[in-house]
Amino acid sequence: MTATNALPATSGSHPLAPYDAVLLVSFGGPEKPDEVIDFLEVVTRGAGIPRDRLAQVGEHYFLFGGRSPINDQNKALISALQQELSTRGVDCPIYWGNRNWHPFIDEALRELVADGRRRVLMLTTSAYPSYSGCRTYREAVAAAASTVGAEHVRIDRAGNYALDEGFVEANRAAVAQALAELPGARLVFVTHSIPTDMDDSSGPQEARGAYSRWHEEVAERIAQAVGAPEHDLVFCSRSGRPGQPWLEPDVDDHLAELHGRGVDRVVLAPIGFISDHMEVIYDLDTQARQTCDELGIQMVRSATAGTSQTFVAGLADRLLARAAHARQGDALPAPDGCGGRGCCPNLRNAETPAID
Repeated sequence: MTATNALPATSGSHPLAPYDAVLLVSFGGPEKPDEVIDFLEVVTRGAGIPRDRLAQVGEHYFLFGGRSPINDQNKALISALQQELSTRGVDCPIYWGNRNWHPFIDEALRELVADGRRRVLMLTTSAYPSYSGCRTYREAVAAAASTVGAEHVRIDRAGNYALDEGFVEANRAAVAQALAELPGARLVFVTHSIPTDMDDSSGPQEARGAYSRWHEEVAERIAQAVGAPEHDLVFCSRSGRPGQPWLEPDVDDHLAELHGRGVDRVVLAPIGFISDHMEVIYDLDTQARQTCDELGIQMVRSATAGTSQTFVAGLADRLLARAAHARQGDALPAPDGCGGRGCCPNLRNAETPAID
Protein backbone atom coordinates (compact mmCIF):
# COMPACT_ATOMS: atom_id res chain seq x y z
CA MET A 1 0.00 0.00 0.00
CA THR A 2 1.57 3.28 -1.05
CA ALA A 3 0.77 6.94 -0.99
CA THR A 4 -0.12 8.95 -4.03
CA ASN A 5 2.10 11.76 -5.29
CA ALA A 6 5.10 10.09 -3.71
CA LEU A 7 8.56 11.53 -3.98
CA PRO A 8 10.84 9.78 -6.48
CA ALA A 9 13.41 7.44 -5.00
CA THR A 10 16.25 9.80 -5.91
CA SER A 11 14.92 12.78 -3.97
CA GLY A 12 17.05 13.75 -0.97
CA SER A 13 15.57 17.13 -0.06
CA HIS A 14 12.59 16.13 2.05
CA PRO A 15 12.65 15.94 5.88
CA LEU A 16 12.66 12.12 5.88
CA ALA A 17 15.81 11.88 3.74
CA PRO A 18 17.84 9.69 3.31
CA TYR A 19 14.75 7.44 3.41
CA ASP A 20 12.59 7.26 0.31
CA ALA A 21 9.82 5.13 1.84
CA VAL A 22 8.27 3.95 5.10
CA LEU A 23 7.36 0.29 5.66
CA LEU A 24 4.63 -0.43 8.21
CA VAL A 25 4.97 -4.00 9.48
CA SER A 26 2.16 -5.65 11.43
CA PHE A 27 0.69 -8.97 12.53
CA GLY A 28 -2.19 -9.30 10.08
CA GLY A 29 -5.57 -10.96 10.40
CA PRO A 30 -8.32 -12.68 8.42
CA GLU A 31 -10.95 -10.61 6.66
CA LYS A 32 -13.62 -13.28 6.13
CA PRO A 33 -14.63 -16.59 7.76
CA ASP A 34 -13.02 -18.91 5.20
CA GLU A 35 -9.64 -17.27 5.86
CA VAL A 36 -9.61 -17.89 9.63
CA ILE A 37 -8.14 -21.41 9.73
CA ASP A 38 -5.60 -20.69 6.98
CA PHE A 39 -4.54 -17.58 8.89
CA LEU A 40 -4.14 -19.54 12.12
CA GLU A 41 -2.06 -22.14 10.29
CA VAL A 42 0.31 -19.36 9.26
CA VAL A 43 0.44 -17.97 12.80
CA THR A 44 1.21 -21.41 14.28
CA ARG A 45 3.44 -22.65 11.44
CA GLY A 46 5.80 -25.33 12.62
CA ALA A 47 3.75 -26.17 15.71
CA GLY A 48 1.89 -29.08 14.10
CA ILE A 49 -1.53 -28.08 15.45
CA PRO A 50 -4.38 -30.01 13.75
CA ARG A 51 -6.95 -28.01 11.78
CA ASP A 52 -9.79 -29.15 14.04
CA ARG A 53 -7.93 -27.69 17.01
CA LEU A 54 -7.34 -24.48 15.08
CA ALA A 55 -11.08 -24.30 14.44
CA GLN A 56 -11.60 -24.25 18.20
CA VAL A 57 -8.93 -21.57 18.62
CA GLY A 58 -10.58 -19.54 15.88
CA GLU A 59 -13.95 -19.37 17.60
CA HIS A 60 -13.33 -15.86 18.86
CA TYR A 61 -12.78 -14.72 15.27
CA PHE A 62 -16.06 -16.31 14.21
CA LEU A 63 -17.82 -14.37 16.96
CA PHE A 64 -16.96 -11.25 14.96
CA GLY A 65 -17.95 -12.57 11.56
CA GLY A 66 -14.57 -14.16 10.86
CA ARG A 67 -13.01 -10.74 10.35
CA SER A 68 -10.20 -9.29 12.42
CA PRO A 69 -10.31 -5.50 12.76
CA ILE A 70 -6.54 -5.14 12.58
CA ASN A 71 -6.19 -4.66 8.81
CA ASP A 72 -8.76 -1.87 8.71
CA GLN A 73 -7.03 -0.25 11.68
CA ASN A 74 -3.69 -0.43 9.91
CA LYS A 75 -5.21 1.22 6.84
CA ALA A 76 -6.56 4.02 9.03
CA LEU A 77 -3.18 4.45 10.72
CA ILE A 78 -1.39 4.63 7.37
CA SER A 79 -3.82 7.29 6.17
CA ALA A 80 -3.43 9.35 9.34
CA LEU A 81 0.35 9.05 9.34
CA GLN A 82 0.50 9.94 5.64
CA GLN A 83 -1.49 13.09 6.35
CA GLU A 84 0.66 14.01 9.36
CA LEU A 85 3.87 13.59 7.38
CA SER A 86 2.43 15.60 4.51
CA THR A 87 1.80 18.54 6.82
CA ARG A 88 5.50 18.42 7.66
CA GLY A 89 6.59 18.48 4.04
CA VAL A 90 7.08 14.74 3.65
CA ASP A 91 5.25 13.29 0.64
CA CYS A 92 6.74 9.84 1.01
CA PRO A 93 5.07 6.48 0.27
CA ILE A 94 4.06 4.17 3.08
CA TYR A 95 4.14 0.47 2.21
CA TRP A 96 2.42 -2.10 4.39
CA GLY A 97 3.26 -5.75 4.99
CA ASN A 98 2.00 -8.31 7.53
CA ARG A 99 3.88 -11.23 9.01
CA ASN A 100 0.86 -13.56 9.05
CA TRP A 101 -1.65 -12.53 6.39
CA HIS A 102 -2.17 -10.48 3.26
CA PRO A 103 -0.65 -8.16 2.41
CA PHE A 104 2.42 -10.18 3.43
CA ILE A 105 5.80 -8.56 3.98
CA ASP A 106 7.22 -10.10 0.82
CA GLU A 107 4.37 -8.55 -1.18
CA ALA A 108 5.22 -5.12 0.20
CA LEU A 109 8.92 -5.59 -0.52
CA ARG A 110 8.24 -6.66 -4.11
CA GLU A 111 6.22 -3.51 -4.58
CA LEU A 112 8.81 -1.16 -3.15
CA VAL A 113 11.59 -2.84 -5.17
CA ALA A 114 9.51 -2.42 -8.32
CA ASP A 115 9.04 1.23 -7.42
CA GLY A 116 12.80 1.74 -7.16
CA ARG A 117 13.06 2.36 -3.42
CA ARG A 118 16.53 2.03 -2.01
CA ARG A 119 16.42 3.04 1.65
CA VAL A 120 13.38 2.30 3.80
CA LEU A 121 12.42 3.10 7.37
CA MET A 122 10.48 0.31 9.07
CA LEU A 123 7.81 1.00 11.71
CA THR A 124 6.05 -1.86 13.49
CA THR A 125 2.66 -1.84 15.18
CA SER A 126 4.27 -3.23 18.36
CA ALA A 127 5.13 -0.46 20.79
CA TYR A 128 7.17 -2.51 23.28
CA PRO A 129 10.39 -4.51 22.98
CA SER A 130 10.26 -8.30 23.13
CA TYR A 131 11.08 -11.14 20.79
CA SER A 132 7.46 -11.37 19.62
CA GLY A 133 7.10 -7.61 19.23
CA CYS A 134 10.55 -6.73 17.92
CA ARG A 135 12.93 -9.37 16.64
CA THR A 136 10.30 -11.65 15.10
CA TYR A 137 9.35 -8.83 12.73
CA ARG A 138 13.00 -8.05 12.02
CA GLU A 139 13.58 -11.71 11.17
CA ALA A 140 10.51 -11.79 8.93
CA VAL A 141 11.65 -8.72 7.00
CA ALA A 142 15.16 -10.15 6.57
CA ALA A 143 13.75 -13.45 5.30
CA ALA A 144 11.35 -11.74 2.91
CA ALA A 145 14.10 -9.48 1.58
CA SER A 146 16.27 -12.47 0.67
CA THR A 147 13.32 -14.23 -0.96
CA VAL A 148 12.22 -11.39 -3.24
CA GLY A 149 15.68 -10.09 -4.15
CA ALA A 150 15.53 -6.98 -2.00
CA GLU A 151 18.96 -7.43 -0.43
CA HIS A 152 20.12 -4.21 -2.11
CA VAL A 153 17.40 -2.24 -0.29
CA ARG A 154 18.58 -0.94 3.07
CA ILE A 155 15.87 -1.25 5.70
CA ASP A 156 16.37 0.52 9.03
CA ARG A 157 13.92 0.40 11.90
CA ALA A 158 12.38 3.27 13.75
CA GLY A 159 12.50 1.41 17.07
CA ASN A 160 9.95 0.75 19.80
CA TYR A 161 7.99 3.78 20.93
CA ALA A 162 5.94 2.94 24.03
CA LEU A 163 7.94 5.41 26.14
CA ASP A 164 7.49 8.24 23.62
CA GLU A 165 5.39 11.10 24.92
CA GLY A 166 2.91 10.83 22.05
CA PHE A 167 1.97 7.25 22.93
CA VAL A 168 1.83 7.90 26.66
CA GLU A 169 -0.24 11.07 26.25
CA ALA A 170 -2.73 9.39 23.93
CA ASN A 171 -3.28 6.68 26.53
CA ARG A 172 -3.41 9.21 29.37
CA ALA A 173 -6.20 11.12 27.63
CA ALA A 174 -8.13 7.90 27.04
CA VAL A 175 -7.74 6.81 30.67
CA ALA A 176 -8.83 10.24 31.93
CA GLN A 177 -11.97 10.03 29.83
CA ALA A 178 -12.75 6.52 31.08
CA LEU A 179 -12.28 7.56 34.70
CA ALA A 180 -14.61 10.49 34.12
CA GLU A 181 -17.25 7.98 32.99
CA LEU A 182 -16.71 5.84 36.09
CA PRO A 183 -15.44 8.01 38.98
CA GLY A 184 -13.64 6.17 41.75
CA ALA A 185 -12.89 3.14 39.61
CA ARG A 186 -9.82 0.99 40.19
CA LEU A 187 -7.34 1.57 37.35
CA VAL A 188 -6.15 -1.71 35.80
CA PHE A 189 -3.63 -1.57 32.96
CA VAL A 190 -3.66 -4.53 30.58
CA THR A 191 -1.17 -5.92 28.09
CA HIS A 192 -0.43 -9.13 26.19
CA SER A 193 1.22 -11.81 28.31
CA ILE A 194 4.47 -13.34 27.05
CA PRO A 195 6.67 -16.18 28.41
CA THR A 196 8.75 -15.04 31.36
CA ASP A 197 11.99 -16.06 29.64
CA MET A 198 11.04 -13.85 26.69
CA ASP A 199 10.46 -10.97 29.09
CA ASP A 200 13.77 -11.65 30.83
CA SER A 201 15.61 -11.39 27.50
CA SER A 202 13.69 -8.41 26.11
CA GLY A 203 15.38 -5.11 25.41
CA PRO A 204 19.02 -4.18 24.83
CA GLN A 205 21.83 -6.25 26.30
CA GLU A 206 22.52 -3.71 29.03
CA ALA A 207 18.87 -3.42 30.09
CA ARG A 208 17.06 -6.75 29.82
CA GLY A 209 13.52 -7.22 31.11
CA ALA A 210 12.43 -4.20 29.08
CA TYR A 211 8.99 -5.56 28.14
CA SER A 212 7.60 -5.56 31.68
CA ARG A 213 9.71 -2.59 32.78
CA TRP A 214 8.47 -0.37 29.95
CA HIS A 215 4.86 -1.31 30.74
CA GLU A 216 5.41 -0.48 34.39
CA GLU A 217 6.85 2.91 33.45
CA VAL A 218 4.01 3.74 31.05
CA ALA A 219 1.45 2.70 33.68
CA GLU A 220 3.14 4.78 36.37
CA ARG A 221 3.35 7.87 34.17
CA ILE A 222 -0.32 7.64 33.26
CA ALA A 223 -1.48 6.89 36.81
CA GLN A 224 0.42 9.88 38.16
CA ALA A 225 -0.92 12.14 35.43
CA VAL A 226 -4.56 11.21 36.11
CA GLY A 227 -4.13 11.21 39.88
CA ALA A 228 -4.97 7.54 40.40
CA PRO A 229 -3.98 6.57 43.95
CA GLU A 230 -3.58 2.89 43.05
CA HIS A 231 -3.22 0.92 39.85
CA ASP A 232 -2.40 -2.59 38.66
CA LEU A 233 -0.68 -4.14 35.65
CA VAL A 234 -2.22 -7.39 34.42
CA PHE A 235 -2.02 -9.61 31.36
CA CYS A 236 -4.25 -11.26 28.77
CA SER A 237 -4.10 -13.60 25.76
CA ARG A 238 -1.89 -16.24 27.32
CA SER A 239 -1.14 -19.15 25.00
CA GLY A 240 1.54 -21.82 24.65
CA ARG A 241 2.31 -24.91 26.69
CA PRO A 242 0.40 -25.15 30.00
CA GLY A 243 3.58 -25.73 32.03
CA GLN A 244 5.49 -22.80 30.55
CA PRO A 245 5.67 -19.75 32.86
CA TRP A 246 4.03 -16.64 31.40
CA LEU A 247 3.63 -13.17 32.86
CA GLU A 248 0.81 -12.95 35.40
CA PRO A 249 -1.73 -12.17 36.80
CA ASP A 250 -4.34 -12.87 34.16
CA VAL A 251 -6.89 -10.08 33.85
CA ASP A 252 -9.87 -12.29 34.69
CA ASP A 253 -8.15 -13.81 37.72
CA HIS A 254 -7.24 -10.32 38.90
CA LEU A 255 -10.80 -9.09 38.51
CA ALA A 256 -11.96 -11.94 40.76
CA GLU A 257 -9.32 -10.97 43.32
CA LEU A 258 -10.38 -7.31 43.23
CA HIS A 259 -13.99 -8.38 43.73
CA GLY A 260 -12.93 -10.34 46.80
CA ARG A 261 -11.36 -7.16 48.16
CA GLY A 262 -14.57 -5.21 47.69
CA VAL A 263 -13.76 -3.42 44.43
CA ASP A 264 -16.97 -2.84 42.49
CA ARG A 265 -15.81 -0.68 39.57
CA VAL A 266 -12.79 -0.83 37.29
CA VAL A 267 -11.30 0.93 34.30
CA LEU A 268 -9.37 -1.45 32.04
CA ALA A 269 -6.66 0.40 30.13
CA PRO A 270 -5.12 -1.66 27.27
CA ILE A 271 -1.77 0.13 27.13
CA GLY A 272 -0.08 -2.88 25.54
CA PHE A 273 -1.96 -2.45 22.25
CA ILE A 274 -1.99 0.43 19.80
CA SER A 275 -5.47 -0.29 18.40
CA ASP A 276 -8.67 -2.22 19.11
CA HIS A 277 -7.69 -5.50 17.49
CA MET A 278 -8.74 -9.00 18.51
CA GLU A 279 -6.99 -9.17 21.88
CA VAL A 280 -8.86 -6.03 22.90
CA ILE A 281 -12.33 -6.67 21.52
CA TYR A 282 -12.37 -10.33 22.57
CA ASP A 283 -10.16 -10.64 25.65
CA LEU A 284 -11.35 -7.38 27.23
CA ASP A 285 -14.60 -6.23 25.63
CA THR A 286 -16.00 -9.76 25.59
CA GLN A 287 -14.33 -12.05 28.14
CA ALA A 288 -13.34 -9.53 30.80
CA ARG A 289 -16.69 -7.77 30.53
CA GLN A 290 -18.44 -11.10 31.02
CA THR A 291 -16.29 -11.69 34.11
CA CYS A 292 -17.20 -8.26 35.45
CA ASP A 293 -20.89 -8.86 34.79
CA GLU A 294 -20.78 -12.18 36.64
CA LEU A 295 -18.97 -10.57 39.59
CA GLY A 296 -21.15 -7.47 39.68
CA ILE A 297 -18.28 -5.12 38.82
CA GLN A 298 -18.94 -2.02 36.75
CA MET A 299 -16.37 -1.78 33.95
CA VAL A 300 -15.27 0.85 31.46
CA ARG A 301 -12.55 0.09 28.93
CA SER A 302 -10.40 3.03 27.87
CA ALA A 303 -9.62 3.60 24.21
CA THR A 304 -6.38 2.55 22.57
CA ALA A 305 -4.09 5.08 20.90
CA GLY A 306 -5.54 4.23 17.47
CA THR A 307 -5.30 7.20 15.16
CA SER A 308 -5.40 9.91 17.81
CA GLN A 309 -3.57 12.99 16.63
CA THR A 310 -1.23 12.90 19.61
CA PHE A 311 -0.13 9.34 18.88
CA VAL A 312 0.22 9.82 15.14
CA ALA A 313 2.21 13.03 15.64
CA GLY A 314 4.49 11.13 18.00
CA LEU A 315 5.12 8.47 15.38
CA ALA A 316 5.96 11.18 12.84
CA ASP A 317 8.35 12.74 15.37
CA ARG A 318 10.09 9.39 15.78
CA LEU A 319 10.43 8.82 12.03
CA LEU A 320 11.88 12.29 11.47
CA ALA A 321 14.26 11.92 14.42
CA ARG A 322 15.45 8.60 13.01
CA ALA A 323 16.06 10.26 9.65
CA ALA A 324 18.08 13.00 11.34
CA HIS A 325 20.28 10.33 12.97
CA ALA A 326 20.70 8.63 9.60
CA ARG A 327 21.77 11.88 7.92
CA GLN A 328 24.51 12.13 10.53
CA GLY A 329 25.47 8.50 9.98
CA ASP A 330 24.44 7.60 13.52
CA ALA A 331 23.07 4.27 14.64
CA LEU A 332 19.71 4.22 16.35
CA PRO A 333 20.47 4.95 20.02
CA ALA A 334 19.61 2.40 22.71
CA PRO A 335 17.31 1.93 24.51
CA ASP A 336 15.03 3.86 22.11
CA GLY A 337 16.19 1.55 19.36
CA CYS A 338 16.11 -1.43 21.69
CA GLY A 339 19.79 -2.15 21.36
CA GLY A 340 20.49 -2.94 17.71
CA ARG A 341 21.92 -6.41 17.07
CA GLY A 342 21.90 -7.40 20.74
CA CYS A 343 18.24 -6.73 21.49
CA CYS A 344 15.40 -9.18 22.01
CA PRO A 345 17.36 -12.30 21.01
CA ASN A 346 15.94 -15.42 19.44
CA LEU A 347 16.33 -17.89 22.32
CA ARG A 348 15.80 -20.92 20.08
CA ASN A 349 18.04 -19.97 17.19
CA ALA A 350 20.29 -17.00 17.91
CA GLU A 351 21.79 -17.12 14.40
CA THR A 352 18.53 -16.40 12.59
CA PRO A 353 19.17 -13.31 10.41
CA ALA A 354 17.33 -10.12 11.32
CA ILE A 355 17.57 -6.55 10.18
CA ASP A 356 19.31 -4.22 12.64
